[in-house]
Amino acid sequence: MQLFPCPFCGPREEAEFHYGGEAGNHRPEGPDVRTGEWTDYLHIRTNPKGTTAEVWVHLTCREFFVMRRNSVTHEIFDSSPLHAEHAQ
Repeated sequence: MQLFPCPFCGPREEAEFHYGGEAGNHRPEGPDVRTGEWTDYLHIRTNPKGTTAEVWVHLTCREFFVMRRNSVTHEIFDSSPLHAEHAQ
């Protein structure tokens, strides 16, 4: 089992975490949002090969954070608390 680095609790087993999506996927706002914008927000992902930033939640402490990892090798580079610029 792989260890994930929670920025609040330290390294924990991956079973304690839940994937939250790509970092930087911003929710459309306003009363005039087109259906296509909602579709893109909900379903379209870049799915990059290589280094990616993802939002994760640690189910034990219930904190959201951003983890940078390689989507091919699963190598984890770092993690940091979720800030407004990464919020979904």
